[in-house]
Amino acid sequence: MSMIEEFKKFAMRGNVLDLAVGVIIGASFTGIVNSLVNDIIMPPIGLALGGVDFSNFFWVLKGEHADTLAAAKAAKAVTINYGLFVNACINFLIVAFALFMLIRQINKLSVPAPAEVAATPEDVLLLREIRDSLKK
Repeated sequence: MSMIEEFKKFAMRGNVLDLAVGVIIGASFTGIVNSLVNDIIMPPIGLALGGVDFSNFFWVLKGEHADTLAAAKAAKAVTINYGLFVNACINFLIVAFALFMLIRQINKLSVPAPAEVAATPEDVLLLREIRDSLKK
């Protein structure tokens, strides 16, 4: 089998196609989650904390201090953007929770495999045969 034929066989298996679909849907879902966090969740949290915008939480390591992250980047300051990290952590938690709920539902819908019955040992079979013959 040539390498091209082997690759075609690999690429056309169901698992690879399922993975490709999952990656595409995951990328779209990431955009939705980013919008959810940045546009829906973080503004009320920032408002509750006194009008704070988490994306503007940063430390300037080198360069002039600025009031906003955009201004610091424009001034080419070296910054640690911990507010963006908080947003990324919240994104991750939402995605992880959504995946957990999805997998949980899939597991509930899947039919459990029947339990395998262990083979009866030969000595037990012989004892049962002796018992049954004595009852006659």
